[in-house]
Amino acid sequence: MRETSGGVVAKPDRVIVIGAGIIGASCAYHLASRGQHVTVLEKFDAPAEGSTGRSFASVRAQWSDDLNVTISWESIQTYRDFEKLHNVDVGYRPTGYMYLVPEKDWGTQLSYVAVQQEHGVPVEILSFPEAQLKTPFIQDGLGGVTWGSADGVVDPYLATTAYVAMAKNLGVTFYMKTEVLEITRTEAGWRVRAGDAIYEADFIVNCAGGWSNLTGQLAGFDIPVQHVRRNIYSTAPNSTPIHPMTIDLESGIFLRSEGERLLFGLARADEPAGYNTSVDWDWMETVLETAGQRFPWLLDAPLDPSGAWAGTYEVTPDHFPILGALPEEPNWINACGFSGHGVMQAPFIGKLIAEELCDGKSRSIDIEPLRIDRLRDGRLRSETMVL
Repeated sequence: MRETSGGVVAKPDRVIVIGAGIIGASCAYHLASRGQHVTVLEKFDAPAEGSTGRSFASVRAQWSDDLNVTISWESIQTYRDFEKLHNVDVGYRPTGYMYLVPEKDWGTQLSYVAVQQEHGVPVEILSFPEAQLKTPFIQDGLGGVTWGSADGVVDPYLATTAYVAMAKNLGVTFYMKTEVLEITRTEAGWRVRAGDAIYEADFIVNCAGGWSNLTGQLAGFDIPVQHVRRNIYSTAPNSTPIHPMTIDLESGIFLRSEGERLLFGLARADEPAGYNTSVDWDWMETVLETAGQRFPWLLDAPLDPSGAWAGTYEVTPDHFPILGALPEEPNWINACGFSGHGVMQAPFIGKLIAEELCDGKSRSIDIEPLRIDRLRDGRLRSETMVL
């Protein structure tokens, strides 16, 4: 039963999830596992064709914010145990994350490590010689190096389709190529026109990624989420040794191996908002110039344009997600705005949203700091370890 300030109301049993990326798929599965009758509406031809399918596929629990540590670490452990729990390998591999931390920030970084370790995250301090064995770098200006041995990669497509399959086994219906065109509040719930059909539900869960604000506007809500492009560049196969995810916090350069290639990138501060998946080749010159100052060996590696791609982050003003019911409309629940971290946080997010809908609020952790009110009131959160 769902609790409200006025007591207990009738148990909802019809839910429309908008979006079949990894967040929507996880929410659909967890809602169905709580006995909800769930319909998923997706405008693309198949699941994971938006930001999910163009993700960098990296997962980490090294954060400065306690909530990010909790959500990410819970999710990583689910990925780690996924095959045991669900008999599906979703491609989780603990290839590790290495942070190169500027000297001026080293003391603060150590306080973050303490928070991570309090949550049971396996994070340690590496000596410079130990770190150089993983990825060679210029040491100038650095105060130290942290290493997360359980951080690594997951296959976003395999994880999404696994949740879709498990949700279908619980009775969830997925409609692909079914773009939501109109949303109307009725006395009984919601009426949604999508494609050439009408769907009705007690609840809507907004998992539309970078399109979440457009979805909200159909119902008269402002959900401050927007697309921002991110570019990934690639060396030619077999052009460098194997390296774990390595991030230079001074410049923002990140790189890691995938198969025989080395992938690398750098967020562009002046990137305009909007859905854009074309590769910015002009920006690559700046990325290489910046990377060469810390990783000079990368300048000698031959590049392969065919290995590059661009995707989008679904960004909020403070780079934290928007979770939970709208204060003015408790039958509208948001799970969007993950700012590039949706894949790494999806397993636990699905559980939290199911609790929010079925129990009246999330119970595993308190998501009050992640509700939309903070953005409306100007109470933006701070996360220093966002790329």
